[in-house]
Amino acid sequence: MKLASFFVLTSTLLFGACAHNTAGIAVDSNGQVRVDSSSFASDVNVTDISSIMIGDLVKASALIQSKSSYDQRVQYKFTWFDANGYTIEDEATSWKSLKLHGMQQLQVSAVAPNTQVSHFEIYVRETYSD
Repeated sequence: MKLASFFVLTSTLLFGACAHNTAGIAVDSNGQVRVDSSSFASDVNVTDISSIMIGDLVKASALIQSKSSYDQRVQYKFTWFDANGYTIEDEATSWKSLKLHGMQQLQVSAVAPNTQVSHFEIYVRETYSD
């Protein structure tokens, strides 16, 4: 019994150590930056946050910049909020992947899912897939 418990505990620790870090950088539509991973923030920057109205919908954009000389894969996601700060259709918004070459900058954008959106946040994180 002790051997089985030891095996389960060891397996849990080993597989848990393989979990990917999901921390990254968040920037809201007011330009407020939150860094959840300082090592990632030393390699990637998110700037030029802006929005325009397209009809009754908000179109948001941001510039994702590589600050390193090597290629890296990142994911980004826009989160939309209403005037009261509640998320809008968050489960319907998926992570999008992109590859940044050394020192490359890419503009990304998205359109709000409905007219109740008043502000947004973009979150960028490192990914380890090819």
